[in-house]
Amino acid sequence: MKDTAISPQTNLSNAPADEEELSALHIWGGHPLSGEVTISGAKNSALALMAGAILCPQQCRLRNLPDLVDIQRMGDVLKALGVKLHCEAAALTLDASSLSTSKAPYDLVSQLRASFFVIGPLLARQGVARVPLPGGCAIGARPVDLHVRGLQALGAEVRIEHGIVHADVKGRDGRLRGAKIYLDYPSVGATETLMMAATLADGETIIENAAQEPEVADLANFCRAMGAKIRGAGTNTIVVVGVPSLHTADYSIIPDRIEAGTFLVASAIARSELVLSPVIPDHLTPTLAKLREMGIKIVAEGPQRLRAIPGELRATDIETLPYPGFPTDMQAQFMALMAISEGVGTITETVFENRLRHVAELTRMGADIRLKGQNAIVRGVPVLSGAPVLATDLRASAALVLAGLAAEGKTVVKGLHHLDRGYDKLDVKLRQLGAQLERVTPTAANPVTV
Repeated sequence: MKDTAISPQTNLSNAPADEEELSALHIWGGHPLSGEVTISGAKNSALALMAGAILCPQQCRLRNLPDLVDIQRMGDVLKALGVKLHCEAAALTLDASSLSTSKAPYDLVSQLRASFFVIGPLLARQGVARVPLPGGCAIGARPVDLHVRGLQALGAEVRIEHGIVHADVKGRDGRLRGAKIYLDYPSVGATETLMMAATLADGETIIENAAQEPEVADLANFCRAMGAKIRGAGTNTIVVVGVPSLHTADYSIIPDRIEAGTFLVASAIARSELVLSPVIPDHLTPTLAKLREMGIKIVAEGPQRLRAIPGELRATDIETLPYPGFPTDMQAQFMALMAISEGVGTITETVFENRLRHVAELTRMGADIRLKGQNAIVRGVPVLSGAPVLATDLRASAALVLAGLAAEGKTVVKGLHHLDRGYDKLDVKLRQLGAQLERVTPTAANPVTV
């Protein structure tokens, strides 16, 4: 099998870091959108499933893989561990039959928090793992103590030295052992790490207060396709009965509910009718409920197809919560929408403490937003004004792009390295729907300035 880069279409993997960070999106607002947009595979599922492939000593294939910088980075982590990768179209074949090391490289893990997921599969498969503490968006503290305590409950000896998490399984058979684990917080990362680790453990593992996100259920379904015995994923109690080994599987990743939600907000903010597919409406329940409260009509045109019909926008109140509550990953996009809605609404961020930094950038565009602790009080204004703005994290970048669609004049969004981490060609898809925007990459003759 030929070992190729994950995404040969992605130019960012070959671009200097400073060039990525200086690229800018120029948006001319006020243009209507129309048409149908294809929703890509879920980023947060794809990253966990790629790590989960380590559990299998045979080849596995993942379909509907999004073309993202984060996917490229996770692929680099897996290749450093000895996993062979081959990508063709949106399908990725992973061959973890010959893992060459149990140590993940710091320079790669530090760029991507999700790469910490490899600790569970490595420990389950090899009995040893050396994984640096993770990096990612600076949106708040996301400690790994839940992961560590859970792995210890499964029988691992875990210590953290010089920024590296050392995990070892002691005993003659080198297997983790089933345990009853209660998570103090329903962390998606901890739930997925422990669920993967438990698939090859000796005995039954019960994870209580587990995360219920659709991406957790998607990972469980992938593990089941490989022969794992898991029930309850998608509820707050997951039961895993360990098996000696897993086998090959061919699996398709679910559609990205956050990308779908972002395009639904694009429809509303541009006051334009759009069709989205494929989507899983049940994964969008809190997002759809808030859009309807704000005056947007959502019509199901099939099991995986939604039509968004704009209306007069009115304010609402939002509090982010773990699933099935309103997703923190949609908070920034809704703030952009509420900025031009009639009335006053409040957004309360309860998941991450540093996820309101986009307020200052939206204010630069004329939004009337007042911060009080983790509450943002948003008073709608008739129109936003184009301005130079800087994305502070992944979802903030999407919010600024959405605000630019509705603003008068030209908006220049910098910090596109955030956007490209989690959205599969968002600017290209918006342009196909009629948005007037252009990605500008700096050159000596054409520098990008803000």
